[in-house]
Amino acid sequence: MKAHTRETQATMTPQKALDFLKEGNQRFQNNLKANRNLLEQVNDTSEGQFPFATILSCIDSRVSAELVFDQGLGDIFSVRIAGNFVNEDILGSMEFACKLAGTKVIVVLGHTSCGAIKGACDDAKLGNLTKMLEKIKPAVKAVSEPTDSSLRNSSNLEFVNNVADKNVLLTIDRIMDESPVLAEMQNKGEIKIVGAMYDIHTGEVTFHE
Repeated sequence: MKAHTRETQATMTPQKALDFLKEGNQRFQNNLKANRNLLEQVNDTSEGQFPFATILSCIDSRVSAELVFDQGLGDIFSVRIAGNFVNEDILGSMEFACKLAGTKVIVVLGHTSCGAIKGACDDAKLGNLTKMLEKIKPAVKAVSEPTDSSLRNSSNLEFVNNVADKNVLLTIDRIMDESPVLAEMQNKGEIKIVGAMYDIHTGEVTFHE
């Protein structure tokens, strides 16, 4: 499989870009990786890059976007931060990726058993991590069940995963609210902004569309 070029990127629609990611995750689950010469892709992308997707994911070592979507060099912009939330810098990076570099889909990718989500559920305190986790706590508050406070912590994985899922949706809301550039592109059909969850036990990505 060759690296994307200006011509192949130009043929991409938001839906086609999303389908490419879905197909790649299916290959990953079946351990049927596309045939790529990565060194050839290094050479092919040395004078320019034409990725088709931007993935915002967690720093978790088990959730590499390039691997779980079976993509090669020059295929995707990968933005990684614990808890896959957005701030001004990440929004600016996404605006560059879509408006200037031509990607057609933004995927906010959460995952099960997320350590950052667990930290927010437990109200963890540690240096700069304390302020970082504050950005995830709206998702904790937004998940109403269970009401028993003894079950609203990292020992309840169902609660953790529901918070992770809600965090994805709230992150998309923030993208739309805080980036007029990306909101306009989505409203015009130039890009799709979608949420997804990665299951660390199966390798499956489930999309919210």
